[in-house]
Amino acid sequence: MAAPINTIKKQVLTEEQVTEQKLENLKQLVSENDSAIQQIMQLIGELDSIGALDAANKMLEAKEDVANIALGQLTSKPVTNIINNMMGAAGALASLDPAVTTKLVAGLMSGVDEANKAIAEQDKISKLKLIKMMNDPDVNRAMNFGIHFLKGLGSNLK
Repeated sequence: MAAPINTIKKQVLTEEQVTEQKLENLKQLVSENDSAIQQIMQLIGELDSIGALDAANKMLEAKEDVANIALGQLTSKPVTNIINNMMGAAGALASLDPAVTTKLVAGLMSGVDEANKAIAEQDKISKLKLIKMMNDPDVNRAMNFGIHFLKGLGSNLK
């Protein structure tokens, strides 16, 4: 009968063997991905030829200065105003009913089309024609909307 195993000997690789194993793994990766590596090298060559690598290195060397400049720009009054305005606009858009917004945008586009047709005709609107147009249900609806819009806007501007 065989003798029982009492200890397990772990094979410890030398520094040279580890380096050799890493080189073999690298050779295998290069041979499997030669097309991708060629493209990467070509890309790096192009970046170097236009000076982008030098610029990136200089930015990394001056990373603290670049970070200070970027933070200074981000905290400047115009940028904070833009961010606050975008947040306010996003909040306003979020509170609007999408169906109403869609209807309003469609109406605006239709109004722009009608206005372009009128400009192309260069037709002058007389006072009498304006009074007659007020009887048009579409014009009356738009005027009613506009007047109530102005009323709501004015009440919130107090």
